[in-house]
Amino acid sequence: MGKFSLNPDTFDLKLAMECLNTFSNSTGLGCTIMSRDGDVLHEAGFGCGQCFVCAETGADRRACLQSHEYAMREAERFGGKYVYFCVMGLCFFVSPILVSVDNAAKMIAGPFLMTDLDDYVSYDLQFRRNLDGNTITRLMPMLNQVAYVQPEKVHFLSTLLFITVSFINKNSATNRMLENQDSESMQRHICDYIIKLKNEDTPLSYPFDTERELLERVLASDREHAKKLLNEMTGGIVFSLGSDFPRIRTRIYELFVLLSRAAINFGAAPEYVFELSHVFFTRTHDINNIEDLHFNLARALNQLIDCISPFEDVKNRGVIYKAVQFIQNNYHRKITLDEVARKVDLSASYFSKIFKGEIGCNFNTYLNIVRIGKSINLLLHDNLDLVSIAALVGYEDQSYFSKVFKQVTGVTPHTFRKSGGSVSTPWQKQVNASFTVLRSRGIF
Repeated sequence: MGKFSLNPDTFDLKLAMECLNTFSNSTGLGCTIMSRDGDVLHEAGFGCGQCFVCAETGADRRACLQSHEYAMREAERFGGKYVYFCVMGLCFFVSPILVSVDNAAKMIAGPFLMTDLDDYVSYDLQFRRNLDGNTITRLMPMLNQVAYVQPEKVHFLSTLLFITVSFINKNSATNRMLENQDSESMQRHICDYIIKLKNEDTPLSYPFDTERELLERVLASDREHAKKLLNEMTGGIVFSLGSDFPRIRTRIYELFVLLSRAAINFGAAPEYVFELSHVFFTRTHDINNIEDLHFNLARALNQLIDCISPFEDVKNRGVIYKAVQFIQNNYHRKITLDEVARKVDLSASYFSKIFKGEIGCNFNTYLNIVRIGKSINLLLHDNLDLVSIAALVGYEDQSYFSKVFKQVTGVTPHTFRKSGGSVSTPWQKQVNASFTVLRSRGIF
């Protein structure tokens, strides 16, 4: 992918900078305009460009940039805004600038925290990443600049950013120009192909070879070649059906279904593809011209390629990270697999599958590990009895809490408390080993 151009004829950076500065100064959040290649074009306040948590902890900066890119794709899919976590557990939300078949840039708000800084340090940095005291001391001056946002306000702030970016898009001649250029280019290609078909003597049959090659190019993430083949497929459909638009629409639908099934067979998450299908059919339901119908199919093709590209790994990381954050914030009450799956917009069965694949244990086992980990600190306070501790970490029955505690740590709560926390248990070693694996996968 080529470097982003600051040509004023293709992007109104001055307007975007003014909007970004206004948003940052009004909300107190750092805000960044980032190109699709990850270059920081402008930043106001404490934004991603000034964050050095990745560098200080040895995390892969490319994984961080990939999470921003994936979030931009999700923002387009979910209506122009998306709240997410970076690989280091810091919070962001994003809206894409110049939404078209391809996005030119993105406006990112963050990093910020939705939990206390102490909780972030103790859990995300010390527990998950096992950072030493010296590293955390070096990070603290920077982390003290990270804003705290109440979770219930994040939705409203992300909507405000979306409104800001919508203003940029509507006032940018580029947005209209890019869409027109894409549309005109596709129309020319389709028309040229129709003319070619008319000049051939042999009768037109369904282009199974082109269809097969199109699927191969999609699975290979070869966007340019796939778009060319898609134009030829559309040209063939229009040529064979003439002015029968209802039948043309049906054939376009069939082609999209074929592409979406191929994406699923190649490893894309079914729930993700089904959501794309819903958006595609909703967008095209009232379209009554071939140009707009094909333009939406080309955009859907681009999104399907994203499903089976390296973004799939990022998507799973995002799902697991959101699930873990939800568990961490709600372990003290009764929560179920179904509830957490709904929070990350997946079916319970699919969520259970990827959770176990990424975490290494099932949902209930992980929930028990979190609860017992929280109870260990409480046990060192003599003024709390076991019944109270059990209730505080989400267990209604004290005897069941004791049973689970021994299963996880190897000792009873009473034995652990009597030792003052010095008793040797396999729990911490087991948890540290598990999170070492997760960190190597880029989840934490």
